[in-house]
Amino acid sequence: MTHEVAITGYGVFTAFGFGAEALRAGVFAGRPDFRPVTRFDSAPYFAKYAAEYTGGGPEIPGVPVRPGYTPGQSEVLLACARVALEMAGSDGAGAAVLLGTNGDHSTGRHFWEDIQGGRTPSAPRTLDSLASMIPHRLAEELGLGAPRLAFVNACVAATNTIAHAAQLIRAGAATTVVCGGASMVTEDVFARFDSGKALTQEDRIRPFSRDRSGLLQGDGAAVLVLESAAAARARGAEVLAKVSGWGMTADAHHAIQPHPQGAGLAAAARAALLRAGVTPEQVGYVNAHGTGTELNDVAETAALHAVFGPHAPSIPVSSTKSTTGHMLEATGAVEAVITLLALQGGLLPPTMGLDEPDPECDLDFISGTARPAQITHALSLNAAFGGVNAALVLERAHSANDQKESV
Repeated sequence: MTHEVAITGYGVFTAFGFGAEALRAGVFAGRPDFRPVTRFDSAPYFAKYAAEYTGGGPEIPGVPVRPGYTPGQSEVLLACARVALEMAGSDGAGAAVLLGTNGDHSTGRHFWEDIQGGRTPSAPRTLDSLASMIPHRLAEELGLGAPRLAFVNACVAATNTIAHAAQLIRAGAATTVVCGGASMVTEDVFARFDSGKALTQEDRIRPFSRDRSGLLQGDGAAVLVLESAAAARARGAEVLAKVSGWGMTADAHHAIQPHPQGAGLAAAARAALLRAGVTPEQVGYVNAHGTGTELNDVAETAALHAVFGPHAPSIPVSSTKSTTGHMLEATGAVEAVITLLALQGGLLPPTMGLDEPDPECDLDFISGTARPAQITHALSLNAAFGGVNAALVLERAHSANDQKESV
């Protein structure tokens, strides 16, 4: 017996602030949030911009707002998880916890503070900075269950948590899973991307544009509560959307560059559609990985042509990284929430910076302003260094059994 997978709650954070309304006011309004980096000295680097949370917009519950303070991944994940569980009407007892993370730099910095101050590093504080500790600490704080797993495979980490959570639920191995990811702009990661010439020197990114020159990073986190749809209905919970399909692949092509024809990404998308039982004609929107790098955008376009064939030019596509920045281990979860909001609200977010499309990127890109559209299925794509790819198919909650009347 297989089980339908429902999304019953979410919490989301970006540089725009905390919550869905901040996301709508930024992403769906087409308002990029890139500004000069203030969290560290960017003088040694080619790039100077990022989408940093500076305390503007809705505050993060339970996180202090003071000059120079950068919230850590644990803090934003905890805030998102609390809101997600409250929205789901669940205490999360016994829920598995799967989180994408690269380690809590806000905690880890204490290690260097101790070293620089001539002190012996505190073992508990050092251990708390490890990626593997973050889901454990969150589960302990909220009284959640097991397994408690950290996903560290870069820009598909959060997408993979959702896929693995959905698989646990569909197989009957779990009833409820708390999943998602977080990433904050930090100097060490910024420096790596900058040294690899992946970051643009401009103050915006231009996905799928002829003159694109690279990506920019952004702060972000999102946590989703996934449940067996039957269990959610039995307790009277609102089903916000369904995770009906997922796919995960590896290119085995290059350590950094995507396969030129997007073979791995196409395979992940096909697997997601097959698992969802959805035909190409049923997909009404694609939230693309869309990093604004020369190689990725062409490869992703080729992948979508391979998957959708003659239907590809008629599917609306956008890259919301053009407003949020690339949120690395968080990006798949934040973009899943964006896709969910598009399904719910009948409004598809735009791609900004697309002044002149690259002729090799010949799809129906939503440019400049959001586009009204009533859709039932959407595809969200992510890829990462190492040639790993992930795809999700989200389905709108559409029946009286799936969704209660809004109050």
